[in-house]
Amino acid sequence: MHEMSLAEGVLGVIEDAARAQGFAGVRTVWLEIGRLAAVEPEALRFSFDVVKRGTVADAARIEIVDVPGRAWCMRCGDTVAIEERGAACPTCGSYQLQVCGGEDLRVKELEVV
Repeated sequence: MHEMSLAEGVLGVIEDAARAQGFAGVRTVWLEIGRLAAVEPEALRFSFDVVKRGTVADAARIEIVDVPGRAWCMRCGDTVAIEERGAACPTCGSYQLQVCGGEDLRVKELEVV
């Protein structure tokens, strides 16, 4: 389960921000997770609950912002929303798609105290 290492990475971002900006705690962490990022949100929540204990993020909760997958179709030239890799273009039916969005996991915002 790679969500544990992702949770540790998110905690690292939070701790770096706390040192740089001098806040004492975090109430809420907003994460943008792309549908094509291969991240299981509930596994990430569980993992974050484990790694945050005793840290500046101990009381933090995670809010997830779902980012749709996006791809550019080489056949029709449209940029389209896709739910998964290997999907067909909803405009023309082609499978010649180049993913151009929805692959990332990003700390979008922190509510700090």
